[in-house]
Amino acid sequence: MLMGEFHHSIDQKGRMIIPSKFRETLGNQFIITRGIEKCIYVYPKEAFEQITQKLNALPFTKKNARSFVRFFLSGALEVELDKQGRILLPEPLANYASLSKNCVIIGAGERLEVWDEESWQTFFEEEQGNMSEIAEDLFQESDERW
Repeated sequence: MLMGEFHHSIDQKGRMIIPSKFRETLGNQFIITRGIEKCIYVYPKEAFEQITQKLNALPFTKKNARSFVRFFLSGALEVELDKQGRILLPEPLANYASLSKNCVIIGAGERLEVWDEESWQTFFEEEQGNMSEIAEDLFQESDERW
């Protein structure tokens, strides 16, 4: 399980440190791609393979399925940690997520998310007041399990 929040910077060459806490779960090579909320998703290879299997099962005759698969997979790349535990962020992904100098890396279950620090702060501030309603909506049907 990937969880936690870490603040890092991106160096002038576009390299970002992956927190040591996450390196064992991710392995030396893993997948990065566009996230849905203008961030970058980071997946261990096995988790990404499971997602691609689900994407491949979507009906290609549905426009939304084709659009999402294009969006998600066209930005996907396998990256490798260097000896200092860094990855090189590809320019198209860094531009998509508006990453420049300061970033926030959060654990989100089976994936990491890399956010521009200001974008993360804005998202967090906008959503934190809604958590009670969101939790109620998400868990209302599964209350018996809690």
